[in-house]
Amino acid sequence: MFRELIARAEAAIPGQCAICRAWPSRTLCEPCVAQLGAPQPRCATCALALPAGLRQCGPCRASPPPLDACLAAVPYAYPWSGCIADFKFHGQPGWARALATLLRSTPWADPALEASHHVVPMPLSRERLRERGFNQALLLARQIAPAKTDATLLLRVRDTPPQRALDRTARQRNVQGAFAVDPLSAPRLRDRRVVLVDDVMTSGASLHAAARALREAGVAHITALVLARTE
Repeated sequence: MFRELIARAEAAIPGQCAICRAWPSRTLCEPCVAQLGAPQPRCATCALALPAGLRQCGPCRASPPPLDACLAAVPYAYPWSGCIADFKFHGQPGWARALATLLRSTPWADPALEASHHVVPMPLSRERLRERGFNQALLLARQIAPAKTDATLLLRVRDTPPQRALDRTARQRNVQGAFAVDPLSAPRLRDRRVVLVDDVMTSGASLHAAARALREAGVAHITALVLARTE
């Protein structure tokens, strides 16, 4: 609660753009977002950057992921990687408002959110939540779709080591069985459309594991919406 009050107060005070240091400005000024966050062609189902004119990457065509669509706002590179690090690792939940604006501006994000029945943030393990003090995916989801966000539908049922130091195969094995849908909530998900929100997508292992748990509960359509995608 105290963190949220601080974040609201910071949002109401004029400040500098975190990138170009323009003042007075929002946390991310419009020129920086326009120049450094311009949309680029991406794979429709994993959000990897693609040459213009292509809809889907080779791996997704050969082995379709458990996502119907995947949207990413920006690449996980300068300056966005630093902004996300401040948000997640340096105890700055006030970043949620600015980053959610960037997320909501992703092409096709608005139609996906409007068509969805539920917006589901990726859950954190209890250990990670205790360390961080907040779930960054939940903060983003509440900013972009407060009326549809529900953090009780998808549960993290197994703590796992951080994914950062693992290769793709180890990442997939690491999160296998880590997510589940609350059995009491499953009837609310059957034949529904869900937007699954996360901050960063790397291999997609965590998002795919979460999507499979939602599929088992009968979800009809899943769009992953992520702030940044590694390249």
